[in-house]
Amino acid sequence: MSRPNCQDFRQLFINDTPLMDMRAPVEFELGAFPASVNRPLMQDEERKAVGTCYKEHGQEAAIALGHELVHGDIKAQRVAQWKAFCEANPEGYLYCFRGGLRSRITQQWLKEAGVDYPFVEGGYKALRRFLIDTIDDVATKPMTLIGGNTGCGKTIMVNEIGNGIDLEGAANHRGSSFGRYVTAQRTQINFENVLAIAMLKKQAAGVSHFVYEDEGKIIGSVSVPLTINQAMQQAPIAIVDDPLDVRLERLLDDYVVRMQRDFCAEYGEQEGWERFAQYLERGMFSIRKRLGFQRYEELLLVQQQAVKAMQATGELGGHYDWLTLLLEQYYDPMYTYQLGKKADRIVFRGEYAEVKAWLAENCA
Repeated sequence: MSRPNCQDFRQLFINDTPLMDMRAPVEFELGAFPASVNRPLMQDEERKAVGTCYKEHGQEAAIALGHELVHGDIKAQRVAQWKAFCEANPEGYLYCFRGGLRSRITQQWLKEAGVDYPFVEGGYKALRRFLIDTIDDVATKPMTLIGGNTGCGKTIMVNEIGNGIDLEGAANHRGSSFGRYVTAQRTQINFENVLAIAMLKKQAAGVSHFVYEDEGKIIGSVSVPLTINQAMQQAPIAIVDDPLDVRLERLLDDYVVRMQRDFCAEYGEQEGWERFAQYLERGMFSIRKRLGFQRYEELLLVQQQAVKAMQATGELGGHYDWLTLLLEQYYDPMYTYQLGKKADRIVFRGEYAEVKAWLAENCA
Protein backbone atom coordinates (compact mmCIF):
# COMPACT_ATOMS: atom_id res chain seq x y z
CA MET A 1 0.00 0.00 0.00
CA SER A 2 1.47 3.34 -1.05
CA ARG A 3 1.94 6.14 1.47
CA PRO A 4 0.59 9.64 0.76
CA ASN A 5 2.85 12.66 0.30
CA CYS A 6 3.66 14.37 3.58
CA GLN A 7 2.19 17.57 5.02
CA ASP A 8 2.86 16.86 8.71
CA PHE A 9 6.16 18.71 9.10
CA ARG A 10 6.08 18.59 12.91
CA GLN A 11 6.10 14.80 13.04
CA LEU A 12 8.83 14.62 10.42
CA PHE A 13 11.20 16.56 12.67
CA ILE A 14 10.11 15.16 16.03
CA ASN A 15 10.64 11.60 14.76
CA ASP A 16 13.91 12.34 12.90
CA THR A 17 12.28 10.90 9.78
CA PRO A 18 14.89 10.09 7.08
CA LEU A 19 14.73 12.55 4.19
CA MET A 20 16.22 12.32 0.71
CA ASP A 21 17.16 15.77 -0.55
CA MET A 22 16.96 15.97 -4.35
CA ARG A 23 18.46 19.47 -4.60
CA ALA A 24 21.88 20.11 -6.12
CA PRO A 25 24.91 19.84 -3.78
CA VAL A 26 25.40 23.62 -3.70
CA GLU A 27 21.86 24.05 -2.38
CA PHE A 28 22.33 21.29 0.19
CA GLU A 29 25.58 22.78 1.52
CA LEU A 30 23.92 26.14 2.20
CA GLY A 31 21.34 24.53 4.44
CA ALA A 32 19.67 21.19 5.03
CA PHE A 33 18.09 19.16 7.83
CA PRO A 34 19.88 16.83 10.27
CA ALA A 35 18.01 13.73 9.11
CA SER A 36 18.53 14.44 5.40
CA VAL A 37 21.03 13.07 2.90
CA ASN A 38 21.77 14.59 -0.49
CA ARG A 39 20.90 12.40 -3.49
CA PRO A 40 20.53 15.08 -6.20
CA LEU A 41 18.48 14.76 -9.32
CA MET A 42 20.98 17.12 -10.97
CA GLN A 43 24.54 18.06 -10.11
CA ASP A 44 25.48 21.74 -9.79
CA GLU A 45 26.48 22.33 -13.41
CA GLU A 46 23.46 20.46 -14.74
CA ARG A 47 21.14 22.49 -12.52
CA LYS A 48 22.80 25.72 -13.65
CA ALA A 49 22.38 24.81 -17.33
CA VAL A 50 18.72 23.85 -16.87
CA GLY A 51 18.05 27.06 -14.92
CA THR A 52 19.57 29.19 -17.68
CA CYS A 53 17.53 27.32 -20.28
CA TYR A 54 14.35 27.87 -18.26
CA LYS A 55 14.94 31.64 -18.11
CA GLU A 56 15.70 31.91 -21.81
CA HIS A 57 13.39 29.33 -23.38
CA GLY A 58 10.77 28.31 -20.81
CA GLN A 59 9.85 25.23 -18.81
CA GLU A 60 9.30 22.80 -21.67
CA ALA A 61 12.77 23.42 -23.10
CA ALA A 62 14.31 23.20 -19.63
CA ILE A 63 12.66 19.84 -18.94
CA ALA A 64 13.89 18.54 -22.29
CA LEU A 65 17.44 19.65 -21.50
CA GLY A 66 17.22 18.02 -18.07
CA HIS A 67 16.27 14.69 -19.63
CA GLU A 68 19.09 15.11 -22.13
CA LEU A 69 21.66 15.74 -19.38
CA VAL A 70 20.41 13.00 -17.05
CA HIS A 71 19.86 9.87 -19.10
CA GLY A 72 21.37 6.47 -19.82
CA ASP A 73 24.01 5.30 -17.33
CA ILE A 74 23.90 8.59 -15.39
CA LYS A 75 20.18 8.24 -14.84
CA ALA A 76 20.52 4.55 -13.97
CA GLN A 77 23.19 5.28 -11.36
CA ARG A 78 21.14 8.00 -9.72
CA VAL A 79 17.96 5.94 -9.68
CA ALA A 80 19.92 3.07 -8.13
CA GLN A 81 21.11 5.40 -5.35
CA TRP A 82 17.57 6.63 -4.73
CA LYS A 83 16.21 3.10 -4.70
CA ALA A 84 18.84 2.05 -2.16
CA PHE A 85 17.82 4.95 0.10
CA CYS A 86 14.12 4.11 -0.21
CA GLU A 87 14.72 0.46 0.61
CA ALA A 88 16.91 1.37 3.61
CA ASN A 89 14.40 3.97 4.82
CA PRO A 90 10.89 2.67 4.08
CA GLU A 91 9.29 5.34 6.32
CA GLY A 92 11.18 8.28 4.80
CA TYR A 93 10.32 10.92 2.22
CA LEU A 94 12.01 12.78 -0.60
CA TYR A 95 11.93 16.51 -1.21
CA CYS A 96 13.25 19.18 -3.58
CA PHE A 97 13.18 22.95 -3.16
CA ARG A 98 9.44 23.58 -3.53
CA GLY A 99 7.99 20.08 -3.79
CA GLY A 100 7.54 20.64 -7.48
CA LEU A 101 9.09 19.36 -10.67
CA ARG A 102 12.19 17.69 -9.26
CA SER A 103 10.16 15.80 -6.66
CA ARG A 104 7.66 14.62 -9.24
CA ILE A 105 10.33 13.53 -11.72
CA THR A 106 12.20 11.62 -9.00
CA GLN A 107 8.99 9.99 -7.84
CA GLN A 108 8.09 9.00 -11.41
CA TRP A 109 11.52 7.51 -12.14
CA LEU A 110 11.37 5.54 -8.89
CA LYS A 111 7.94 4.20 -9.83
CA GLU A 112 9.37 3.05 -13.14
CA ALA A 113 12.04 1.22 -11.10
CA GLY A 114 9.36 -0.45 -8.98
CA VAL A 115 9.43 1.86 -5.93
CA ASP A 116 6.47 3.97 -4.82
CA TYR A 117 7.94 6.66 -2.56
CA PRO A 118 6.24 9.83 -1.25
CA PHE A 119 7.59 13.37 -1.21
CA VAL A 120 7.21 16.34 1.14
CA GLU A 121 4.62 18.78 -0.16
CA GLY A 122 6.09 22.28 -0.40
CA GLY A 123 9.61 20.85 -0.24
CA TYR A 124 12.57 22.44 1.48
CA LYS A 125 11.05 25.90 1.36
CA ALA A 126 7.95 24.86 3.31
CA LEU A 127 9.98 22.86 5.84
CA ARG A 128 12.33 25.77 6.38
CA ARG A 129 9.43 28.20 6.84
CA PHE A 130 7.91 25.86 9.41
CA LEU A 131 11.16 25.80 11.42
CA ILE A 132 11.57 29.59 11.34
CA ASP A 133 7.98 29.97 12.54
CA THR A 134 8.73 27.47 15.32
CA ILE A 135 11.63 29.61 16.59
CA ASP A 136 9.48 32.74 16.50
CA ASP A 137 6.69 30.95 18.36
CA VAL A 138 9.00 29.58 21.08
CA ALA A 139 10.47 33.08 21.53
CA THR A 140 7.08 34.14 22.91
CA LYS A 141 7.09 31.44 25.60
CA PRO A 142 8.35 31.98 29.16
CA MET A 143 12.14 31.81 29.39
CA THR A 144 14.85 32.01 32.05
CA LEU A 145 18.57 32.47 31.45
CA ILE A 146 21.51 30.84 33.20
CA GLY A 147 24.32 33.36 33.74
CA GLY A 148 27.71 33.29 35.40
CA ASN A 149 31.40 33.72 34.76
CA THR A 150 33.29 31.61 32.23
CA GLY A 151 33.71 28.05 33.49
CA CYS A 152 30.57 27.97 35.63
CA GLY A 153 29.12 25.05 33.68
CA LYS A 154 26.19 26.92 32.15
CA THR A 155 26.20 24.80 28.98
CA ILE A 156 26.47 21.60 31.00
CA MET A 157 23.46 22.62 33.08
CA VAL A 158 21.35 23.54 30.06
CA ASN A 159 21.90 20.00 28.77
CA GLU A 160 21.17 18.37 32.13
CA ILE A 161 17.76 19.95 32.69
CA GLY A 162 14.71 18.81 30.77
CA ASN A 163 13.65 22.24 29.53
CA GLY A 164 17.09 23.52 28.53
CA ILE A 165 17.86 24.67 24.98
CA ASP A 166 21.57 24.52 24.08
CA LEU A 167 22.22 27.41 21.69
CA GLU A 168 25.96 26.70 21.63
CA GLY A 169 25.35 23.04 20.86
CA ALA A 170 23.10 23.99 17.96
CA ALA A 171 25.79 26.37 16.69
CA ASN A 172 28.57 23.79 17.27
CA HIS A 173 30.60 26.54 18.92
CA ARG A 174 31.11 27.43 22.59
CA GLY A 175 30.74 31.15 21.99
CA SER A 176 34.12 32.26 23.34
CA SER A 177 37.49 33.07 21.75
CA PHE A 178 38.45 29.43 22.37
CA GLY A 179 35.00 28.18 21.46
CA ARG A 180 35.51 26.38 18.18
CA TYR A 181 35.48 22.59 17.91
CA VAL A 182 37.53 20.29 15.71
CA THR A 183 34.48 19.91 13.46
CA ALA A 184 33.34 22.94 11.47
CA GLN A 185 30.75 25.31 12.86
CA ARG A 186 27.28 25.00 11.39
CA THR A 187 26.06 27.48 8.80
CA GLN A 188 23.47 30.03 9.91
CA ILE A 189 20.68 28.05 8.25
CA ASN A 190 21.76 24.73 9.75
CA PHE A 191 22.15 26.34 13.19
CA GLU A 192 18.57 27.60 12.99
CA ASN A 193 17.30 24.25 11.71
CA VAL A 194 18.95 22.28 14.52
CA LEU A 195 17.76 24.82 17.09
CA ALA A 196 14.15 24.72 15.89
CA ILE A 197 14.06 20.92 15.86
CA ALA A 198 15.36 20.87 19.45
CA MET A 199 12.56 23.24 20.39
CA LEU A 200 9.94 21.07 18.67
CA LYS A 201 11.13 18.01 20.57
CA LYS A 202 11.03 19.85 23.90
CA GLN A 203 7.48 21.03 23.16
CA ALA A 204 6.46 17.48 22.24
CA ALA A 205 7.79 16.41 25.65
CA GLY A 206 5.54 18.96 27.33
CA VAL A 207 7.99 21.82 27.88
CA SER A 208 6.41 25.28 28.02
CA HIS A 209 9.04 27.26 29.99
CA PHE A 210 12.46 27.26 28.29
CA VAL A 211 15.90 27.78 29.84
CA TYR A 212 18.84 29.14 27.83
CA GLU A 213 22.40 30.11 28.58
CA ASP A 214 22.88 33.88 28.79
CA GLU A 215 24.36 34.57 25.33
CA GLY A 216 25.28 37.57 23.22
CA LYS A 217 23.96 38.17 19.72
CA ILE A 218 26.73 36.14 18.09
CA ILE A 219 27.94 32.59 18.76
CA GLY A 220 31.12 32.13 16.77
CA SER A 221 30.10 33.04 13.23
CA VAL A 222 26.32 32.64 13.58
CA SER A 223 23.69 35.01 14.94
CA VAL A 224 21.13 34.07 17.56
CA PRO A 225 17.69 34.38 15.89
CA LEU A 226 16.41 37.92 16.35
CA THR A 227 13.18 36.98 18.15
CA ILE A 228 15.07 34.80 20.64
CA ASN A 229 17.74 37.45 21.19
CA GLN A 230 15.12 40.14 21.80
CA ALA A 231 13.26 37.97 24.30
CA MET A 232 16.55 37.22 26.08
CA GLN A 233 17.06 40.94 26.70
CA GLN A 234 14.01 40.91 28.99
CA ALA A 235 14.33 37.46 30.58
CA PRO A 236 15.13 36.79 34.25
CA ILE A 237 18.62 35.44 35.00
CA ALA A 238 19.81 32.86 37.51
CA ILE A 239 23.52 33.31 38.22
CA VAL A 240 25.95 30.46 38.91
CA ASP A 241 28.62 31.61 41.38
CA ASP A 242 31.13 28.76 41.40
CA PRO A 243 34.60 29.26 42.90
CA LEU A 244 37.66 29.82 40.72
CA ASP A 245 39.19 26.37 41.28
CA VAL A 246 36.02 24.61 40.13
CA ARG A 247 35.78 26.80 37.06
CA LEU A 248 39.43 26.20 36.19
CA GLU A 249 38.91 22.44 36.23
CA ARG A 250 36.00 22.76 33.81
CA LEU A 251 37.98 24.99 31.44
CA LEU A 252 41.01 22.72 31.58
CA ASP A 253 38.85 19.78 30.57
CA ASP A 254 36.93 21.77 27.93
CA TYR A 255 39.66 23.79 26.21
CA VAL A 256 42.69 21.59 26.82
CA VAL A 257 42.11 17.92 27.59
CA ARG A 258 39.17 17.27 25.27
CA MET A 259 40.40 19.49 22.44
CA GLN A 260 43.83 17.83 22.39
CA ARG A 261 42.19 14.42 22.35
CA ASP A 262 39.78 15.39 19.57
CA PHE A 263 42.46 16.97 17.37
CA CYS A 264 44.66 13.88 17.63
CA ALA A 265 41.70 11.57 16.97
CA GLU A 266 40.84 13.58 13.84
CA TYR A 267 44.31 14.26 12.42
CA GLY A 268 46.68 11.73 13.99
CA GLU A 269 49.21 12.29 16.73
CA GLN A 270 51.72 14.66 15.10
CA GLU A 271 49.35 16.85 13.10
CA GLY A 272 46.81 16.72 15.92
CA TRP A 273 49.25 18.26 18.40
CA GLU A 274 50.20 20.94 15.89
CA ARG A 275 46.57 21.86 15.26
CA PHE A 276 45.79 21.81 18.97
CA ALA A 277 48.62 24.27 19.64
CA GLN A 278 47.41 26.48 16.76
CA TYR A 279 43.86 26.40 18.14
CA LEU A 280 45.01 27.70 21.53
CA GLU A 281 47.28 30.33 19.97
CA ARG A 282 44.52 31.60 17.67
CA GLY A 283 42.16 31.85 20.62
CA MET A 284 44.65 34.05 22.42
CA PHE A 285 45.42 36.05 19.27
CA SER A 286 41.74 36.88 18.76
CA ILE A 287 41.63 38.82 22.06
CA ARG A 288 45.11 40.38 21.89
CA LYS A 289 43.79 43.95 21.55
CA ARG A 290 41.57 43.63 24.59
CA LEU A 291 44.35 42.01 26.59
CA GLY A 292 46.90 44.62 25.60
CA PHE A 293 49.88 43.53 23.53
CA GLN A 294 52.31 43.13 26.44
CA ARG A 295 49.94 40.98 28.48
CA TYR A 296 49.07 39.03 25.32
CA GLU A 297 52.74 38.22 24.65
CA GLU A 298 53.21 37.12 28.26
CA LEU A 299 50.14 34.87 28.28
CA LEU A 300 50.98 33.39 24.88
CA LEU A 301 54.45 32.38 26.09
CA VAL A 302 53.00 30.71 29.20
CA GLN A 303 50.44 28.91 27.01
CA GLN A 304 53.07 27.68 24.54
CA GLN A 305 55.27 26.36 27.35
CA ALA A 306 52.27 24.57 28.84
CA VAL A 307 51.54 22.82 25.54
CA LYS A 308 55.18 21.70 25.20
CA ALA A 309 55.20 20.28 28.73
CA MET A 310 51.87 18.55 28.14
CA GLN A 311 53.14 16.92 24.94
CA ALA A 312 56.46 15.88 26.46
CA THR A 313 55.30 14.55 29.82
CA GLY A 314 51.50 14.69 29.96
CA GLU A 315 51.77 17.34 32.68
CA LEU A 316 48.77 19.71 32.69
CA GLY A 317 49.81 22.06 35.49
CA GLY A 318 51.22 24.76 33.21
CA HIS A 319 47.79 25.34 31.71
CA TYR A 320 46.42 26.53 35.05
CA ASP A 321 48.81 29.49 34.87
CA TRP A 322 47.47 31.02 31.66
CA LEU A 323 43.87 29.97 32.30
CA THR A 324 43.91 31.61 35.74
CA LEU A 325 45.28 34.87 34.35
CA LEU A 326 42.80 34.75 31.48
CA LEU A 327 39.87 34.43 33.87
CA GLU A 328 41.06 36.98 36.41
CA GLN A 329 42.32 39.61 33.97
CA TYR A 330 39.99 39.21 30.99
CA TYR A 331 36.85 37.07 31.20
CA ASP A 332 35.74 37.85 34.76
CA PRO A 333 36.05 41.66 34.51
CA MET A 334 34.28 41.60 31.13
CA TYR A 335 31.38 39.49 32.37
CA THR A 336 31.08 41.49 35.61
CA TYR A 337 30.72 44.64 33.51
CA GLN A 338 28.12 43.04 31.23
CA LEU A 339 26.20 41.61 34.17
CA GLY A 340 26.09 45.03 35.82
CA LYS A 341 23.83 46.19 33.03
CA LYS A 342 21.44 43.29 33.73
CA ALA A 343 21.39 43.53 37.54
CA ASP A 344 17.66 44.27 37.70
CA ARG A 345 16.90 40.94 36.00
CA ILE A 346 18.88 38.70 38.39
CA VAL A 347 16.38 36.55 40.31
CA PHE A 348 18.69 34.02 41.97
CA ARG A 349 22.39 33.43 42.73
CA GLY A 350 24.09 30.29 44.00
CA GLU A 351 26.59 27.57 43.25
CA TYR A 352 25.94 25.08 40.45
CA ALA A 353 23.77 22.61 42.37
CA GLU A 354 21.78 25.40 44.01
CA VAL A 355 20.95 27.07 40.69
CA LYS A 356 20.00 23.75 39.14
CA ALA A 357 17.64 23.01 42.04
CA TRP A 358 16.14 26.50 41.85
CA LEU A 359 15.45 26.13 38.13
CA ALA A 360 13.76 22.77 38.71
CA GLU A 361 11.47 24.30 41.33
CA ASN A 362 10.69 27.63 39.64
CA CYS A 363 11.01 27.16 35.88
CA ALA A 364 9.47 23.78 35.14
